[in-house]
Amino acid sequence: MSTGELRAARWVAPRRHPLTKVPEVTAYFWITKVLTTGMGEATSDYLVHRFNPEIAVVVGFTAFVIAIALQFWVRRYNTWVYWLAVVMVAVFGTMAADVLHVGLGIPYAVSTAFYSVVLAVIFVLWYRSERTLSIHSIYTRRRELFYWAAVLATFALGTAAGDFTARVVGLGFLGSGIMFAVIIAIPYVGWRWFGLNSIVAFWFAYIVTRPLGASFADWLAWPPSVGGLGFGHGVVSLVSTLIIIGLVAYMAVSHKDVMVRVGPGLSARARSQAGSRQPARPRPPERTRCSRCSTDRRRSRSSRRTATWSALPRRSPTPPERRRSSPSAAACSTARRSGRRRSRASRPCRRWMSSAAR
Repeated sequence: MSTGELRAARWVAPRRHPLTKVPEVTAYFWITKVLTTGMGEATSDYLVHRFNPEIAVVVGFTAFVIAIALQFWVRRYNTWVYWLAVVMVAVFGTMAADVLHVGLGIPYAVSTAFYSVVLAVIFVLWYRSERTLSIHSIYTRRRELFYWAAVLATFALGTAAGDFTARVVGLGFLGSGIMFAVIIAIPYVGWRWFGLNSIVAFWFAYIVTRPLGASFADWLAWPPSVGGLGFGHGVVSLVSTLIIIGLVAYMAVSHKDVMVRVGPGLSARARSQAGSRQPARPRPPERTRCSRCSTDRRRSRSSRRTATWSALPRRSPTPPERRRSSPSAAACSTARRSGRRRSRASRPCRRWMSSAAR
């Protein structure tokens, strides 16, 4: 990002583009995002441990492709379609991170570093191509591709980082969840009181939401022998899914995920997805001309003009001996109105005026 973006103070997001494909960043957005991370972690573990892991990965990848294709197919932001894509990214992102460790035997530290590099490369390519990383500019196909690639990388990175802190570092699921809950407050504090750039703060928090939700989901699902509460992955996945459906339905009905920022401290709800338009501003009443008023105005102007000319001092009468050589008054007035000082018609007038002054 440019120096101006990094040094920019807190600012209000621009007016929402009508073709944007992502929701506005509100409290409902962050709550639903954290729940999708926990739901994706629990669902992935349930499918892998309940069924054949290879078949579960293929099913998860197929559902992920269908959800992303549907998201790219719609022309504008749709609440249900967007969050379906996020849920499928959460499930498949967890599977992608687990494949490196469980299937290939790669340590969590290596997979965490690998996905960090992948995410950094995506951000660099995105910025070099579009000159911005703001989610408020996701209204072209290329920017949408970069956005979902970054989202998938953040889910995989968060899964690997959460497992690394819980299993390798030894913090446990609850300790990792508390640690990431403290970390996710850092971008908010930096943006709220220290002028941290809003784009940096958003992606910082977006990455941390993954290990935050996954750590608490593992703490609820895994048995007490490994540091959990033992509710089971299926129960945690089902409860999380029901809560997510409720939140998404509320946002779809209330449209609180499509707020339009119009100024500092002000916001207005965007147009509904049913195609309703905002009422047009009432036009000011047209001014009607009154013929009588126009006539009175013209009369007053002519009376003022007559009074002005009558107030001017009159010239002395022309001597009889010079009256014959002097031009007519009509010729002098015509020459004055024409403004042609060097024309032939104006020369007698100037000579007559100079002689009259003598």
